[in-house]
Amino acid sequence: MKSFTRMLTALAAAASIVFSGAAVAAAAPVAPTQAINVVAAKKAPAITINKIANKTVKGSAKATIKPSVKAAKGVKVTSKVLTVKQGKKTVAKNKTSISLKAGTYKVTTKVNYKIGKKKLSTSKTQTLVITKAKVKKTWAAAKGKNCPAAYPVKGNQTGSNKEWKYHVRGGQFYSITVPEQCFKTTSDARKAGYRASKR
Repeated sequence: MKSFTRMLTALAAAASIVFSGAAVAAAAPVAPTQAINVVAAKKAPAITINKIANKTVKGSAKATIKPSVKAAKGVKVTSKVLTVKQGKKTVAKNKTSISLKAGTYKVTTKVNYKIGKKKLSTSKTQTLVITKAKVKKTWAAAKGKNCPAAYPVKGNQTGSNKEWKYHVRGGQFYSITVPEQCFKTTSDARKAGYRASKR
């Protein structure tokens, strides 16, 4: 009888523990699942080929262009060359430096490089425009004894020594001088080799 009572007591205690645990578990709040966005760091390219800037040249002068390249850490550039086309014509191929006259070109930069023992290459094509600088007009042709209003300084070759002189409005010989050239300013006349008239 005593053993039966003990057994019932033990069962009751066990049931109490089980139910109390279930109640605790039921009462415990469940944390909501949160989505975490992991943004991977963007890896820098091994080779960056920079754009070659457009150029301006004077007259028949030429612009010199070279490859512009930046390598990431641990990357070794083994060669960098340019190939240039104007329309369908290839102007230069696989050159490290090129001199180009005014015009529009397609320029391809090719780079060979190594990462460790691995050999790789990359290339990039761009449009390059080389323009002629505008020449500032400092003189104009005369019309008889007259100079255009914008070019009032008269320059001509006169005297026994055939000197090149310039004349300004208000000067003694200005109205009768037949100019070879007309200038905007006296400074422009001096640069062209003329000296001021004494009268």
